Amino acid sequence: MVPPCHPWHHRSRWPDLVRWRNRARMQRRLFVWFGVSILVTAFVVLAVTTVVDRFRGPSARAQWNNVQALIGVQASRVWDDPRHRDAWASEIAGQLGWSVRLDVALGKEFARFGPPTIHWAASAPVFRDGVQVGTVRVHPWPRGGGGWTVLLALAVAVVSLWAISGRIAWKLAWPLEELTRVARDLGEGRLQSRFDVRFARGEVRSLAEVMNGMAERIERQLKDQRELLAAVSHELRTPLARIRLLLELGRGGDTSVLDQLEHEVLEMDALVGELLASARLDFTAMARVPLDAGDLGARALERAALPTALLEVDDAPVSLEGDPTLLQRALSNLLENARVHGGGVTRLRVDVPNGVVRFSVEDAGPGLEGDGERVFHPFQRGETSDGLGLGLALVRRIAEAHGGSAFAENRTEGGARVGFTVRRPAERDGVRPPRTSRG
Repeated sequence: MVPPCHPWHHRSRWPDLVRWRNRARMQRRLFVWFGVSILVTAFVVLAVTTVVDRFRGPSARAQWNNVQALIGVQASRVWDDPRHRDAWASEIAGQLGWSVRLDVALGKEFARFGPPTIHWAASAPVFRDGVQVGTVRVHPWPRGGGGWTVLLALAVAVVSLWAISGRIAWKLAWPLEELTRVARDLGEGRLQSRFDVRFARGEVRSLAEVMNGMAERIERQLKDQRELLAAVSHELRTPLARIRLLLELGRGGDTSVLDQLEHEVLEMDALVGELLASARLDFTAMARVPLDAGDLGARALERAALPTALLEVDDAPVSLEGDPTLLQRALSNLLENARVHGGGVTRLRVDVPNGVVRFSVEDAGPGLEGDGERVFHPFQRGETSDGLGLGLALVRRIAEAHGGSAFAENRTEGGARVGFTVRRPAERDGVRPPRTSRG
């Protein structure tokens, strides 16, 4: 154990300190700049106030001259009566909070009222019969009281505004710090990390929702890939074990094992085909070319060794745009599902309801049990199925990649109807895309 005083101890904490500095850098910058702005504003206000007072100086001096003349007139009326004179001066000091000093004609003080002060704002001479008999000196504020009060009020305002700016800086910087934390967690593999959007507003909330959605999709995709890898590893062991057994039997001279070997190879080929189609969707390696829905259906029936008479196209030709390989895989999975689970294919129908191209495969089976949506979930296998249960799940993914959806329902006359839709291309000037056959 490294002691706290050891240099390595402080060195181990250095990355945390650097991370803290980087995390709080924006908040500190905002806080400092808010404070600088408040201080600059305060100095500007003081400068403007000083300039305004200076420009208003003559008017203020004129007012003080009037005050001095009024004080001199009032003092001259009571100057010869000491009792009334002291009462008058005491009343001014008490009601106005001024400092008042009474001087004789030679400038010698003989009475003072109000708070003590060493600075006098105004002096009013007192005349009787044209002769100056004394002077009244006044100061409207106690010593240092007015200036310090203004400065104290300004300091309180600056501190209050700076405290509020700290809160604003934290509110602005905290969402970005949280987004950084979530992004760092995702980069380090902690895909369960999320941003709590309850405390976010505006554009930050939108960004947080997008990031949370991205994290959920990545987490779900990785989970599906792990499940798929585990299931594929398990499923591939069975046909490989059968192939090894059949090869041993073939070396013994039994030639009847060739058909069984072919069946196992075809099963593995179908499994690899589904995996390749799924990977193609994951990496968005889709090719969109003009296609004819009738040609796609006929080719799918031919590959499944089914008669093309099962194809029914309501409006021929039906044009669409899409990836021929993926669409063929979707149709093959529908036909295989009807063969394995539905007692055989009775019809492959192509129609155009509400501006979308719909492919639907009808079977002669007992129908669906429960919710039809459940059959499109990955790894949902029937009792007679030996596959992974990816066939119909892949059909839905292919349909959604082409702007459509998958559906499964029971028919009133018996059996089930399973299919998917593809969004139709926009027709320009009434001209449809050319009819082609690609697969």
